[in-house]
Amino acid sequence: MASNDLLSTFLFSLSVTTPIFFMVALGALARRVGLIDEGFINSASRLVFTIGLPVLLFVSNATADFGSATDGRILTAVIVGAMIIFLLSLATADWFVRDRRDRGVLTQASFRGNLVIIGLAYCSNAYGEHGVAMATLPLAVTIVLYNVLSVVALSRDLEHQQGMRDIFVGIARNPLIIGIVAGLAYGELAPPLPSTVQDSAHYLGDMTLPLALLCVGGSLSIKALGQVRDGALAASVWKLLISPLVAVSLALALGLQGEAVAVVFLLAASPTATASFVMVRAMGGNASLAATMIVQTTLFGLVTVTLGLWLVTAFFV
Repeated sequence: MASNDLLSTFLFSLSVTTPIFFMVALGALARRVGLIDEGFINSASRLVFTIGLPVLLFVSNATADFGSATDGRILTAVIVGAMIIFLLSLATADWFVRDRRDRGVLTQASFRGNLVIIGLAYCSNAYGEHGVAMATLPLAVTIVLYNVLSVVALSRDLEHQQGMRDIFVGIARNPLIIGIVAGLAYGELAPPLPSTVQDSAHYLGDMTLPLALLCVGGSLSIKALGQVRDGALAASVWKLLISPLVAVSLALALGLQGEAVAVVFLLAASPTATASFVMVRAMGGNASLAATMIVQTTLFGLVTVTLGLWLVTAFFV
């Protein structure tokens, strides 16, 4: 490949990840200087989770041309890749953590990506609404899969166990799932959304992802970057290096090409989900270790995604 092509693909990769880096950094800076606090982060996160993201996903599904945007092979690559990482990290967790109660924490951090906020933002920055449409179906299925696999991983070694019935009730009530399902149903059964509704939703969408990234930055603890122990480094390697390598290999084996391969990479390479911390804490696990893994994969991931997307774009898109 010519050097000019390599440079252009690298600049494209930077254009995808740099805005996310700046929004996360701005959130961390704003928290440090007191412009935002824990109360703002909690309120804004609720706004994003209960209104902003569900509306964004609803409109994306209701208006998408799934005949051209959706490819079941994208879903297969993302889901099978997550399952492989789950099984491998679960089987090898004893190699990286001394306390058996931390095995599930490591496993969850290794496969559970922050698709809803950072993964979706990556796809949106890279390919606009078409990228969001390609990511929506994998996102919907992985929300369910992640919750089930997380319960399996954590319940194995923690005294506090959560029943599967409670998990599925929680999934059914999840605003993101509701937004996705409602959008799919509307797109199939109802007339096109009025332009005024779409415009309003776009305004909300333009606000939602940046606000969510600000909250991610405001929630980060920079001190956690230096705590490369007790499985934290292993989680970063699983999530940021091995997971996207497995998913992209599956995508290529399934015959995917072009932007679809890049979307699979961006979803698989997304950092550990902040929801993993909430679940670990609720089930009585090592919440400090979970938080460290989230911080490290979020910040290190800005580098690995830039370089990884550069390679994927240069050779497969």
